[in-house]
Amino acid sequence: MRTEWGEAARRFAPALLGLLLGVLALWPALGPGFVLRYDMVFVPDPPLVLPGQGFPRAVPSDLVVALLSRVVPAEAVQKAFLLGIFVLAASGAAALVPSRRLGPRLVAAAFYAWNAYLAQRLLLGQWALLLGVAGLPWAVRAVCLGGRLRLAAALVPAAVGGFQAMLVSAVAVLATAATAPAPAPVTRARRTGEAALIMGGLSLPWLVPALLSGATTDPAGVDAFAARADGPFGVAGSLLGLGGIWNAHATVPGQYSWWSAGVRLALAAVAVWGFVRLRAAGRGGRSRTEDGGVPYWTGLAVAAGAGLGVACLGAFAPGLLKALVGWWPGFGTIRDGQLHLAPFALLQAVGLATAADRWTARPVAAPRAVAAVAVAVPVLVLPTFALGAFGRLAAVPYPQEWRRVQEIVNGDPAPGALLSLPWGAHRAFGWNGGRVVLDPATKLFGRRVIWNDELLVGLPGGGRIRVAAEDPLAAKAGAALRTGAEDRVRALARLGVRYVLTRPSDNTFQDALTVFEGPELRLIRLDSPL
Repeated sequence: MRTEWGEAARRFAPALLGLLLGVLALWPALGPGFVLRYDMVFVPDPPLVLPGQGFPRAVPSDLVVALLSRVVPAEAVQKAFLLGIFVLAASGAAALVPSRRLGPRLVAAAFYAWNAYLAQRLLLGQWALLLGVAGLPWAVRAVCLGGRLRLAAALVPAAVGGFQAMLVSAVAVLATAATAPAPAPVTRARRTGEAALIMGGLSLPWLVPALLSGATTDPAGVDAFAARADGPFGVAGSLLGLGGIWNAHATVPGQYSWWSAGVRLALAAVAVWGFVRLRAAGRGGRSRTEDGGVPYWTGLAVAAGAGLGVACLGAFAPGLLKALVGWWPGFGTIRDGQLHLAPFALLQAVGLATAADRWTARPVAAPRAVAAVAVAVPVLVLPTFALGAFGRLAAVPYPQEWRRVQEIVNGDPAPGALLSLPWGAHRAFGWNGGRVVLDPATKLFGRRVIWNDELLVGLPGGGRIRVAAEDPLAAKAGAALRTGAEDRVRALARLGVRYVLTRPSDNTFQDALTVFEGPELRLIRLDSPL
């Protein structure tokens, strides 16, 4: 009985560690209400709607959230997803470690669930992407173990996350399928083809709307979203330390310090060394995997190198990437290069675990204490990620007027879109602590919402880059808003606009019918004939 309990504890210890790290990182976000920051927009009672025009960035994640919110409150759904990212990431990284010792597996779990990449992407609100990142080690493991159903199940988190989550998984999965030993009679080519078909099938919910959307991609986004230095070692040093995100407001407090950047760079060097030693151990028959080797080694190395190369592309060779984006908008998916560091983060997690395994295997005093220190290192290197990055992530309730506007609009059976003003993508509400968030109106209503998806991105040296809107209808609405007062309502009505949601102080539609007005919101109905 004691042996069974011990084995169960060893099996679930990485997941439990991930849960503890998740609670530590998200503590202010676990209270009543919603966490609203940049791309992370959850709303009460989200409607079941199909993708609108423009690139489907929140497909099918929004639909999954809406379906789950029919069973439990939407704020509980959000917290479950956020905590699940930490649990899935930690347990998956531990499952890839070939050592049977618990200590090294916990080292991988801690690092993969607590690093600069995950912290920055979470502070940018990209929870859907992080679902795919968390499921990445499970997908790599599934390719090595074989079985179409196993791989499909392992890719479910990425499928829910959508195009970004699937893209960061695709390179690692396909590279592993093409390089890992395949049991007879399965060939590597057949396994790679099957993996591509599975990923393609799971991508259909976002791939089909993307191909039909008519969305365009502005090459200016290459400069706007290129990796940037977030420490004293430049862009390359930042990327090696798994940082380098383009948004300076998505960095962890203190991340720019010499100490933090230096230790992260040192950890990266140890991790790469450990991963290389893992290959040598496999060749020498000293690996602790059952088959005497590490089947995913080459595939993960290729994926990590490719991801690091893509991350460097926008920073060091933007002209090439701009030419690709100008030639085909589909290349816009790689303009945010730092996003593709996920396989490199997984490589570092496995490499650190290998280094810890070699260290604790030597005759040292208190090996458990050494392993415990190694597990704590990721948190000690990035301590300000704790407590919602010192308040940058916190749960807040929506003011009642938002719920009232939602009830009015969703209760109206008449067709027509809703235009959200002011004409910009992001908002900063006082009730949300001034945190910048994508306009919640984009998720709140069961009808088409027209909003300005044009972006203004600041540059480190001053100035701003304007990234053109991807939604063709947004461009038409913007042109209608620039017309004279007499023609504005008719122009918007021709675009199918029935409601306008704006601020009480907005006098753009003076003669239109105000359906609701509160301290922050004014809902207008356009009843003008065409």
